[in-house]
Amino acid sequence: MLRFFLSRVLVLIPTFIGVSIVAFAFIRLLPGDPVALMSGERVMAASRHAAIMHELGYDRPLYMQYLSYLWGLFHGDFGTSIVTKRGVATQFFTLFPATLELSLCAIVIAVGLGVPAGVFAAVKRGSWFDQGIMGAALVGYSMPIFWWGLLLIILFSGVLGWTPVGGRISLLYYFPQVTGFMLIDSLLSGQKGAFGSAVSHLILPSIVLATIPLAVIARQTRSAMLEVLGEDYVRTAKAKGLARARVVGVHALRNALIPVVTTIGLQVGVLMAGAILTETIFSWPGIGKWMVDSVFRRDYPVVQGGLLLIAMIIMLVNLVVDLLYGVINPRVRAK
Repeated sequence: MLRFFLSRVLVLIPTFIGVSIVAFAFIRLLPGDPVALMSGERVMAASRHAAIMHELGYDRPLYMQYLSYLWGLFHGDFGTSIVTKRGVATQFFTLFPATLELSLCAIVIAVGLGVPAGVFAAVKRGSWFDQGIMGAALVGYSMPIFWWGLLLIILFSGVLGWTPVGGRISLLYYFPQVTGFMLIDSLLSGQKGAFGSAVSHLILPSIVLATIPLAVIARQTRSAMLEVLGEDYVRTAKAKGLARARVVGVHALRNALIPVVTTIGLQVGVLMAGAILTETIFSWPGIGKWMVDSVFRRDYPVVQGGLLLIAMIIMLVNLVVDLLYGVINPRVRAK
């Protein structure tokens, strides 16, 4: 198992360097001058502009800027925002709990509904239930997040008035954020109604963010289960007289989990991408909205560091998924 783990970890090093190059080059391909944007509507003298460019190091050749940036990364320095003058890593981990809370709720909804729906659709293959689940999954996968989010806001917030339009909690409540997770902090605050307010603000963003992963997981689970249910060992288990629930839930589902776990791991990247739109629509103060604002302000260090930190999280999740392969199917460790 140790050899299997080390082989997966070593792959992350070139991946990290490649992502750092992409993150560094991405923001510099965008039009606009970050120093000019810092001045706002004021006209900046050429000498002052050149001095700031030199201070920030943007007047050096690109390869020197990248090497300096990479050297800082290996020393844990992800840069400093040219707008707020705060460390990128500090800002990221201050806002990350909001995005993580939203993403965790979304993935719980996606896995909690997607896996059972896929299993039942496979068991009831060809039935109205199967066709209905797969049709709903196709609609959910095809639906743009921004359009779906606005529809839910109009219906549940505007027409029915059941949920808030945006934010993480009502302005009526104020308490120190100990963990950064609003659900936990609202409980710790002891304020009456705070937890209910946090839950009501979380419902619509979680549903919107979970829609596409839910559809993908349901379809992948159905496909994997259909393949496994036709195997000889499943037919043997049925012939032995084992209960159907045991055959499906133990013998079939466990062997169908590897492609499903792969799909769930890949959905982390989808969640991070979807969080940008979802947080913007619902005014959710997480890293997605922070990144969008930084792109418009041409805040190079924030965009670079933010992209790299997000990529590192996705790489770690994929590493965990690889390790789960070895737990679910020990034969994977031998490859």
